[in-house]
Amino acid sequence: MAGLVIAGQSGVQALTDGVSTPPRLIRTGEFGFSEIHGRFYEQNYRANLYANGITTLTSINAATFTSATTGATATPIVGVWNPATSSVNVIVLQAVVGFTLTAATVTGGAPFVWLASVGNSAITTGVAPWNRKTLAQTGSQAKGVSGVALTGLTNTLSVMFGSAITGGASGNFSFVGTAAGDTTIHAGTTCENLDGSIIVPPGGVLGLFATTTPVAHSVTSSIFWEEVPL
Repeated sequence: MAGLVIAGQSGVQALTDGVSTPPRLIRTGEFGFSEIHGRFYEQNYRANLYANGITTLTSINAATFTSATTGATATPIVGVWNPATSSVNVIVLQAVVGFTLTAATVTGGAPFVWLASVGNSAITTGVAPWNRKTLAQTGSQAKGVSGVALTGLTNTLSVMFGSAITGGASGNFSFVGTAAGDTTIHAGTTCENLDGSIIVPPGGVLGLFATTTPVAHSVTSSIFWEEVPL
């Protein structure tokens, strides 16, 4: 019985969607495999990626930024709301928070946790996110709620799981740092690669919160996601 013959084609090909073509070969006859572009390129090129965040250094020194607040005054450090009327799932890919300390006497807010709520249709706040391809605030069905109180939230938030985000003071108690002895104080920026491990359905809200009310902490932040039709 004759074996299966796979015919390839050498060289770079310029194709459009829907075109069938032989697999690529290199000049010595082996299959050619290449790692092209970045890992988010394909969905970004198709204008499916969006982002929102706190872009002006903002104080998070309030209980509304913590997991102690689960109602309509809760304010995510980074967050996204997928309206109940949306026709997409929000696939969360990555979150970033940058911390700075604004005084010598500080209290840390870590560890940080992700809170979520579903079945929300009456939230009246939210910001149109940036499209990562067009760099315009158009095209998204979701709303960014980073640094925005969840006004109109009808179903309380619940702690879902811990976050890899860290930063700011390393202890959730008050202490004073000095130039000569500040080993327990750090700031910096942390990135959490969620890579689609969280899906926010229509009516869902997802936000990052501290577990202790910080003192003398300010942040910038970003969260970005892919929107996939239901």
